[in-house]
Amino acid sequence: MKKNKKINIGLLKWLERVGNKLPDPAFLFVILAVITMVASAVAAQFDLSVTYEGVNSATGTIETITTTVNNLLSVEGLHYIVTNAVTNFTSFFPLGTVFTVILGVSVMEGTGMLAVLLRRIVSKTPKTFISAMVVFLGVMSNIASSTGYIVLVPLGAIIFLASKRHPIAGLAAAYAGVSGGWTANLLLGSNDPLYAGISSEAARILDPSYTVLPTDNWFFMIASTFLVTIVGTFVTDRIIEPSLPEYEFSTQEEVEDITPVEKKGLLYAGIAEAIYLLGMAWMVLPENGLLRNPETGEILNSPFMSGIIFFLMLFFLIPGIAYGIGSGVIKRSQDVTELMTKGIQGISNFLVLIFWAAQFTAIFGYSNLGIILSVNGAQWLTQIGLTGLPLLLLFILLAALIDFIMPVDTAKWALMAPIFVPMFMQVGLSPEATQLTYRIGDSTTNIITPLMPFFPMIIAFFQKYDKKAGIGTVVSTMLPYSLSFLVGWLILLSIWYLLGLAIGPGAWLTL
Repeated sequence: MKKNKKINIGLLKWLERVGNKLPDPAFLFVILAVITMVASAVAAQFDLSVTYEGVNSATGTIETITTTVNNLLSVEGLHYIVTNAVTNFTSFFPLGTVFTVILGVSVMEGTGMLAVLLRRIVSKTPKTFISAMVVFLGVMSNIASSTGYIVLVPLGAIIFLASKRHPIAGLAAAYAGVSGGWTANLLLGSNDPLYAGISSEAARILDPSYTVLPTDNWFFMIASTFLVTIVGTFVTDRIIEPSLPEYEFSTQEEVEDITPVEKKGLLYAGIAEAIYLLGMAWMVLPENGLLRNPETGEILNSPFMSGIIFFLMLFFLIPGIAYGIGSGVIKRSQDVTELMTKGIQGISNFLVLIFWAAQFTAIFGYSNLGIILSVNGAQWLTQIGLTGLPLLLLFILLAALIDFIMPVDTAKWALMAPIFVPMFMQVGLSPEATQLTYRIGDSTTNIITPLMPFFPMIIAFFQKYDKKAGIGTVVSTMLPYSLSFLVGWLILLSIWYLLGLAIGPGAWLTL
């Protein structure tokens, strides 16, 4: 057993060394962009194209689409690169999301409230359950789409620090829960209606009356929540943390008792947060709530969910200000602005990374190379002739591989659903099953693909506790989670299929 442990740690260290020999992450995205430009020019010389049934993003209907390679070294391609560089950066999804949330978090952190809360959490949670708590909270954060990447991942490190455990292990546990747990939750999230809508349109290629509901993967997602939490906890405690070098804790990281001044601040914060939450409940819970969908009255597809990032910022900002006033840290309005400014300064490395990541992501999408590779992979799968459970398991692996070149989940599903949903329906597999297996494959490799939009930010988080950390550090740290989640989900889906269990209310794996 000890020999196998040494081999596993040695393999991870080797992978980390190899990965970190790659160029600086920001410069690596430049290299990838250049490679994409050259590849698009070569592909254009051979007139590469692909025809498939896809969802028209403007109309939401299924159409026959022919996609050709866009040559980035042509006049038009070069014009695209230079004229869209700024908008590629400013419209990159993680940028606005991170900036908005960090305004609130920086106030809560700068006043000292965050540290006090975490000291409370650590004092009340047995150390045995710290890892499980962090992974579980990561999974549950997916209710609010991608906010867990920004909020919970750095908190995972702080929680581990307060427990005298390695902060990178905390980062890894939280990141595994947020990203690896993308197909797990006890509740429905903002992405479920998006998946269901795309799946419904794809199913109607064969059956015009077929509808996939947002709840149709819910039962399996509930079970997956426990799977991800258990597996993620095991990997954190038994594989990741033992493989990390010893961390030198400073005296500032000692867990101290809460002072009377801090208790007063928490009282102010608690009252302010309660008022805020009651106000939000008044605008969301009633059937005619101001933040519900004005036409349908639903919550999932509503101004509330569309504005969740802003509301999350207020969730941190309001009690942060109240705590600062109660504890005497905030005495004037300028203090709040200064705390926000300091928080933004702390993510300067992220800004550099995200600029070049945004450029690469944009030009790779413009080239259409990802679409051509994905559709050709799908067409290969249709020629194999598998059915039933083996086909679902193979589709998980294909979705996991495609995630390396097209990590944006809903955009990728809009491409793949019209191909695979009708094909699987013809061999007796439900659209709900196809959607579920796609989400499993997508979740398992989210953690380790450098093209994932939030990956540069994760590198920046790692570098806070390890200045030498790079792509190799993150990938080698997260690879055990990725492989373990994949194996766990393959086993769980096999059991589900063989027992003939429903994957959601009225939804089954087979037709």
